[in-house]
Amino acid sequence: MPTRGASAPRLSRRETLLFEAGIKLGGIFHQYLGIPVDRSTAAALARAIEDAVRLQPFVRTIRVRIDPSRGGPVGRGRFAYRYLTPEMLRVRVRVAEGGEEVEAVLAHRPDLRYPLMAVARVGRRSPGRRRATSAAARSARTAGRSRRRTSRSAG
Repeated sequence: MPTRGASAPRLSRRETLLFEAGIKLGGIFHQYLGIPVDRSTAAALARAIEDAVRLQPFVRTIRVRIDPSRGGPVGRGRFAYRYLTPEMLRVRVRVAEGGEEVEAVLAHRPDLRYPLMAVARVGRRSPGRRRATSAAARSARTAGRSRRRTSRSAG
């Protein structure tokens, strides 16, 4: 297989955003599956995932929903807990750079019996949307204030 040396192919802004959206969703899927969760912890877990993903480049919005009632069977006695499964997880991420924007989703498809990651929208960023600032600038601006959460998880 021929190599191209140390240089990578040049990607368009849109191709970069599509790649980044996939990385965000894949990272969430592979990093968090298997973590113990129930109705009392689902919202906090969803917020923690959202907060972690917001730190990454290009992320403009992230919404994580966890529905523990969609999980498999629980154990018995002290082993009676559920762990995060693909059926419980629904994620929507929007990444943007310059005038380009990509929105992607991760949702379990019962008809496929598969957690499908898909591009929901690709295009130019709406003029009405506020340009996001860096994570550091957002943190400095909101220090000492409670932040509005975008999670719509059970809990």
